[in-house]
Amino acid sequence: MTGWENFKKGNWQNEIDVSNFIKLNYKPYDGDENFLESKTDKTDKIWNECKKLLKEEFKKHVLDIDVKQMSGIDVYKPGYICKEDDCIVGLQTDKPLKRIVNPYGGIRMVYNELKAYNYELDKDVDKYFNEYRKTHNQGVFDVYTDDIRKARHVGLLTGLPDAYGRGRIIGDYRRIALYGIDRLIEEKQKDLKNLKGIMTDELIRQREEVSEQIKALNKIKNMGLSYNIDMSKPAKNAKEAIQFTYFGYLAAVKENNGAAESLGRVDAFLDIYINRDIKNNKLTEKKAQELIDNFIIKLRLIRHLRTPEYDELFSGDPTWVTCSIAGMTKEKKHMVTKTSYRIIHTLTNLDTSPEPNMTILWSKHLPDNFKKYCAKMSIETDAIQYENDDLMRPIYGDDYAIACCVSAMRVGKDMQFFGARCNLAKSLLLALNGGIDETKREKVLDNIDKMNDEILDYSKVKKAYFKVLEDVAEIYSSAMNIIHYMHDKYAYESSQMALHDTQVHRYMAYGVAGLSVAADSLSAIKYAKVKPIREDGITVDFEIEGDFPKYGNDDDRVDDIAVEILDKISSELKKHQTYRNAETTMSVLTITSNIVYGEKTGSTPDGRKAKMPFAPGANPMHGRDSSGALSSLNSVAKLPYEKCCKDGISNTFSITPNTLGENLEIQKQNLVNLLDGYFSKNAHHLNVNVLNRQTLIDAMNNPEKYPLLTIRVSGYSVRFNRLTKKQQKEVIERTFHEKM
Repeated sequence: MTGWENFKKGNWQNEIDVSNFIKLNYKPYDGDENFLESKTDKTDKIWNECKKLLKEEFKKHVLDIDVKQMSGIDVYKPGYICKEDDCIVGLQTDKPLKRIVNPYGGIRMVYNELKAYNYELDKDVDKYFNEYRKTHNQGVFDVYTDDIRKARHVGLLTGLPDAYGRGRIIGDYRRIALYGIDRLIEEKQKDLKNLKGIMTDELIRQREEVSEQIKALNKIKNMGLSYNIDMSKPAKNAKEAIQFTYFGYLAAVKENNGAAESLGRVDAFLDIYINRDIKNNKLTEKKAQELIDNFIIKLRLIRHLRTPEYDELFSGDPTWVTCSIAGMTKEKKHMVTKTSYRIIHTLTNLDTSPEPNMTILWSKHLPDNFKKYCAKMSIETDAIQYENDDLMRPIYGDDYAIACCVSAMRVGKDMQFFGARCNLAKSLLLALNGGIDETKREKVLDNIDKMNDEILDYSKVKKAYFKVLEDVAEIYSSAMNIIHYMHDKYAYESSQMALHDTQVHRYMAYGVAGLSVAADSLSAIKYAKVKPIREDGITVDFEIEGDFPKYGNDDDRVDDIAVEILDKISSELKKHQTYRNAETTMSVLTITSNIVYGEKTGSTPDGRKAKMPFAPGANPMHGRDSSGALSSLNSVAKLPYEKCCKDGISNTFSITPNTLGENLEIQKQNLVNLLDGYFSKNAHHLNVNVLNRQTLIDAMNNPEKYPLLTIRVSGYSVRFNRLTKKQQKEVIERTFHEKM
């Protein structure tokens, strides 16, 4: 097979085993960034055309929508940016930035999406999805219980994927390049033949799903042929390897409007093909960078059609094309390659950008040159996040990737049932108010006694709070089981799952919001005097007498409370049976829904007033981490990853340039030292913003001066000018560390 010429032989030839292929064939790179090339004239032409379209899209918010066709892998005609210059081809539809209608998730959502942008659905599509086809959203709401509806209504559960694609499934898109689609179909046909026995519900469903996966692989091949590209056999060179990998990802985003359809881990894999071509004089470094630049351009053009309500939860029109870079092998051999550099270098060649969501799998053993390069690019672009490979590798092995922001999965072997998050702060208020919501004054939970104490008693409040968390866990678990049962039934991701092993391991990924509010509130009750202010028997505010320890200052008195809360809600969630026996995990991650959660939550015992935003993710509340950068990081590092929060712990960290050092060289080294130190404490994740508050204030008031300003928000990046004024103000109010 010419596609495998000069590759080292191994188990990967006999089985679908991309990891084995990579480890046998990739070449680690210890050098610096001096080999990198600027963009070619061809890339410049393509990117300039894209910038015009992006500028027009920004004015209109949505450039165009295809209302005549339903989402699908091979239903759209070929699309190009500049047909004669595109090195890597393929768009979601027939034109750049034209968005897809996906009614399989829910026809009501489609109406809302189109109405928001003054479009109308094609009458034939409309009729089909009203008269003949049930959607995921309809299935979910047919089954939801009153308890779930109430929890959803008051904001106890928010962001549930009951009306949009669940996402967080990483297809192993590399398989198409390494094996060709014919081999992948052949392997799936073998699996289908071996799925036999007593026809239980699970076995019947699995046989049907594998059949759908085979159909999806044929559709991916057809999509490629529409561009005159044959993916039936393995890729023969670097250009084909990148193209085939991209087509696999493109199929996923044509078929599904997922919350976070991540790219996976492709740097070492693609580097193998690039090295072979360069060695054989078939490719130059300049052309190699051109291929990567064009690949990244295509990823930056991925779009989904979403409602304004969705944008309130997940601001900035993100797609979370998360690209995991570097890391180590289990044998402690680093996986930094020249293509790791090439991918990050697109932030220079193509301007800084939120997408793809570049995620460095950080290890203390990564080469110093690469660490410093990453630090430099963080300082210059604020477009990179870091996750602790030394923490995750012992759990997931060395071929895992990050979905969305912080969710680790073995590529092609794990998938995730994503499920947004529950409101820990509102849960505390429900404990004080006898299960009655403090804002809507509606009964949400039964069998919770209302507290009438003049001064809140810590032991009593904690006992009631933990009882509420037990009830919340039961409701949350039921909602998740319903959502994912219906998603598999009505909106199954056949193309992504076709690029997984047939016997896949599943995660049920819960989430929490408002951790720092809940921890500080319990701390205030324990260490100060907190007097409830009541109206009509409902606690609506609090008077606080005295000081109390605040999460984010490396103070075990309150940090231990945060850990105890996480341990309680995690252990309660693990008690419940999950759909398809998925492994229960949990994240501390809010995206930008920390603002929406705050708006739905009344005043809390920590002094936060009603409707004020929560801190994002696992962050301390704005301004309360007053003891310096390291103390703030130390508090977050105490949160237990593997025991409680295996789906990820998001920490968004802002530090001023002067705090890092007086010049770039010192800043780079200090940021490297900060990351090494933070992750050595078993911390999981860090978003890094290196900027001054005044810059953001100026950008809010004079957006035309900062068209490309990119910031990390909570697990992902956004263009600052894509946020609403309310969201911009919340980011500005966060802590900007001015001392270490």
